[in-house]
Amino acid sequence: MVRALYTAYTGMINEQKRLDTISNNLANSATIGYKKENVTSQAFEEALTLKIKDASEAYTDRPIGTMSLGVKIGEYYTDYSQGSFRETGNTYDLAIEGNGFFTVAVTDGNGNESIRYTRDGSFKMTHDGYLVDVYGNHLQGEGGDIQVPTDAQTVTIDIDGSIYADGEYIDKVKMADFEDYDYLEKAGDNYYKAVDGAEAKDSDGVIRQGYTEQSNVNVISEMVNLINITRAYEAGQKVIKTQDQLLDQTVNQVGKV
Repeated sequence: MVRALYTAYTGMINEQKRLDTISNNLANSATIGYKKENVTSQAFEEALTLKIKDASEAYTDRPIGTMSLGVKIGEYYTDYSQGSFRETGNTYDLAIEGNGFFTVAVTDGNGNESIRYTRDGSFKMTHDGYLVDVYGNHLQGEGGDIQVPTDAQTVTIDIDGSIYADGEYIDKVKMADFEDYDYLEKAGDNYYKAVDGAEAKDSDGVIRQGYTEQSNVNVISEMVNLINITRAYEAGQKVIKTQDQLLDQTVNQVGKV
C-alpha cells in the first residue's frame, strides 16, 4: 500500500512538471520567434530496461524492490520547427524562412559582451543608425554591428541578408546555424547560446523583410494537453486518497481484531 502512495506521488510530480512546461508554452504563444518546449515521460518498464542494459551497474545484485515503480521525466527538448509568418510591412522586421538564427551581441549588467542567437527578428534602428532588438542589443552583420545611414530614404534587405541603403550596399545580416541543436541552450529573453561541442555550419535560411515569425505553439493542442494533465493529476490524487483510507482501515479496524 505504501508503495502505491509513492507511485501515485511520482505520477503527480511528473504531471506537475509537464504542466509547468505547457504553461510556459501558452504564456509565450504570442512571443515572436519562440520555440515551444516538450517533455517526455519514462515509465517503470522503460527505466528497468535501461538499467538491465547498463553495464556500469551490477543490476543483478540490486533488488528490484528498491526501484521506483512510478513514472519519471524522461527529457526536456525544444521543437525548432518553423512558425507561421506575419506580415508587418516594417522595414526592420525580419523573419528567417528555413534553418538558422540571427546573431546578436548581448551586453550583460557588468558590461560583458557575448554572442547569442535568436529567431526573433523584430528589430529597430537607433538614432545613430544601429539595428537593435527589443532589448537594445546589436544585430550582427559580416562586419560587426550593423549600422545604416540615418538619412537613407529606402532600406532594402535581400533574401540572403544583404542590406542596401538607397541602392548602396551597407552590410550583410549574419545568420548562424548548427549541426546539432542539442548543443544549444536557452539563455533567457528568447536567446540561445552555443555550448561546448556545438559545430557551426552555414545557414540555408532566407530572410523575409517586413515579416516576423510567430511562435510555433499550437494553443488548441496545448490546451488539450493541459486538460489531459489535469485529469491525470486528479487521478493520482484519488489513488492517494483511496490508499489513505485503506491504511486507515488496516490500522484502526483490522488492527483491533
